[in-house]
Amino acid sequence: MTFIDLRSDTVTKPCPAMLQSMMKADVGDDVYGEDSTVNLLEEKVASYLGKEAGLFTPSGTMANQIAINIHTHHGDAILAEEESHIFLYEAGAAAAISGVQFDFIPFSEKFSNAAIDLFLKPEWMHYASTKLLVVENSHNRGSGRVINPVELARIQARARHHGLALHCDGARLWNAAAALKCSEEDLAHGFDTVSVCFSKGLGAPVGSVLVGSRENILRARKIRKRLGGGMRQAGFLAAGALFGLEHNRERLTEDHRRIKTLHDGIKELERSGYPISTSLPDIWTNILYFNVSNGDDVVAKLKSQGVLASHLGHGRLRAVTNLHVDDKGIEATLLALCKILKT
Repeated sequence: MTFIDLRSDTVTKPCPAMLQSMMKADVGDDVYGEDSTVNLLEEKVASYLGKEAGLFTPSGTMANQIAINIHTHHGDAILAEEESHIFLYEAGAAAAISGVQFDFIPFSEKFSNAAIDLFLKPEWMHYASTKLLVVENSHNRGSGRVINPVELARIQARARHHGLALHCDGARLWNAAAALKCSEEDLAHGFDTVSVCFSKGLGAPVGSVLVGSRENILRARKIRKRLGGGMRQAGFLAAGALFGLEHNRERLTEDHRRIKTLHDGIKELERSGYPISTSLPDIWTNILYFNVSNGDDVVAKLKSQGVLASHLGHGRLRAVTNLHVDDKGIEATLLALCKILKT
């Protein structure tokens, strides 16, 4: 059975053209700086984001953790929004690798100045003092909430007022830029470091890039080596990322349109009395959360109907559109939900 896979946008596989570009990549030893395809990817992404330099890493987790290691010391604290990927889904890496802890701003506060002032920890002998503020854009929570350049500038100004370094977890920054109709550089401006991912909406099999100043990326290169990320002929992977950049950025709005269609269909089922609901105030990018009474049962029945979704617990399901899900896939998902919930 061919599944309509809505579990994540990480599930996509390279298309034949992407595979061809990977097979034909000009490669060298990247640890020596001799892989021309990796070098091109790093230069291109740094240029897109308005930064001096970039570093290719095998994952967004590694890119984020390198950034934390650059900006903090053992015993420091990081300020981020609740349910941020860098805390919740990176296996405790910040504590294990950099010896830092997190403080959280409630998602509903949207990084208000008052919340930043309240939740950061100043220098005091009893505190793990806040040294870094992390913004996730788009944010995995909700429907991939985005923060526009005006709001980012306000957040950055408040953070700088307190002497904080700034990192953007931009795993889906490409989606945020598409949703806001602005450039990625507009969203990266003002951050010391930014990580972006290629294995989500852009459809590459693996890889992220961390960008920042030449000084920070020089430090990052050594930290990457320390973490085991010195990949030799990595150009075969970088070529897939380059293909995604060149061919799949423009189509991200299709994923956004399709998740909106799925959201509207679920709202219609809810209005018709089906035991399903979604309370999202808006749809920003390609992520949708909705609620059912028995999540495990619904996910199992969806799978039997050829649809894969994620159950996050307590009846909360997540669906993420991606380049393998077309309009017919969304229609089939809604039909499957209707059939399952009617019984």
